[in-house]
Amino acid sequence: MRCEAMAISSRVVIPLKITLIILTTTLIFSPSSVLSYASTPKKFKKIYAFGDSYTDTGNTHSSTGPSSFNYVSSPPYGNTFFHHPTNRYSDGRLVIDFVAESLSLPLLPPYKDSKADKTYGVNFAVAGSTAIRHRFFVRNNLTLNVTPQSLQTQLVWFNRFLESQGCENSATTPRQCGAVFSDALVWVGQIGANDYAYSFASTISPNTIQRLATRSVTGFLEVLLNKGAKYVVVQGLPPTGCLTLSMYLAPETDRDGMGCVGSVNKQSYLHNTIIQAKLDSFRKQFPQAVIVYADHWNAYSTIVRGANKYGFKEVFKSCCGSGGGNLNFDVFNTCGSPNARSCPDPSQYINWDGVHLTEAMYKTMAGMFLNGTFCKPPFSYLLAKKQ
Repeated sequence: MRCEAMAISSRVVIPLKITLIILTTTLIFSPSSVLSYASTPKKFKKIYAFGDSYTDTGNTHSSTGPSSFNYVSSPPYGNTFFHHPTNRYSDGRLVIDFVAESLSLPLLPPYKDSKADKTYGVNFAVAGSTAIRHRFFVRNNLTLNVTPQSLQTQLVWFNRFLESQGCENSATTPRQCGAVFSDALVWVGQIGANDYAYSFASTISPNTIQRLATRSVTGFLEVLLNKGAKYVVVQGLPPTGCLTLSMYLAPETDRDGMGCVGSVNKQSYLHNTIIQAKLDSFRKQFPQAVIVYADHWNAYSTIVRGANKYGFKEVFKSCCGSGGGNLNFDVFNTCGSPNARSCPDPSQYINWDGVHLTEAMYKTMAGMFLNGTFCKPPFSYLLAKKQ
């Protein structure tokens, strides 16, 4: 995700386009045990994924993604696992990649790759996308280099895909929609962090963004459930105040017990609380569906508080960046730029480029979601309910 404005002090604001994105949750196990879920029996035949850059596997690239992170198509992105860039905002795999591997499925191709084999699912997530429709930001003059895609765009893409399968909704085309959803896991990755970032230091109040963003996310989920989605995982926002970018922008007086930016973390936490309350309502409204909440905020926080236990030596410092110091981050020389350098061992870092996370962090969080106590109800419950 991206941030549209950068505050150098509490009074000086510089318009800027920065990506701000987040995710994940926890349990106490060693990083080496994270892949123990690889032996999970093959319960699903496909995955449909949505979200922002924390989930995007290639719908954006250097020239279309967040402008302050516009080197995603160049090394060192992708170096750890793929050994070349794949337009993922990390050094390797994302949570959704580990989810696919855990279900013995191929990694999800991006929707915009027209040549990809979409037999086993599609990834509709877009880096920099918002929950609120793009026209809201246009109307309020908050469109400086903002990715035009929103969650609504992803729904339009998904509807086109469903139409190609003959599925309109569960009421009018039950057989066709049943074929689409009966063996499919729907993974809604984090979405909404960009909305708060784009409106930062604007005349739009955070409460307005919160109301509109949560309404958009829950409305999107209701559409999916009405179409016949049966197995749905909804990933909340992480503690975005723990990202390197947030630490870089905020005054040092704004810190919470984790050492992160307290005001920003509170914002993400309240957002998640609203989403969770609506999921409880959906469970009653759609009893035939299994709806799981992936508690990204608490998983990420658990790792921050016990970083050494999970194998991380650097909690806030970005692995790939410039400037050195405690954060190794310069918004004008981000990862992939000529002045930026990558650390020798990304697995010791939580943060990859100042906003996005390392493969090691995504892997640890995936393990917490799939094997741990950070899904509500547990992911094992969803697997058990799969018929």
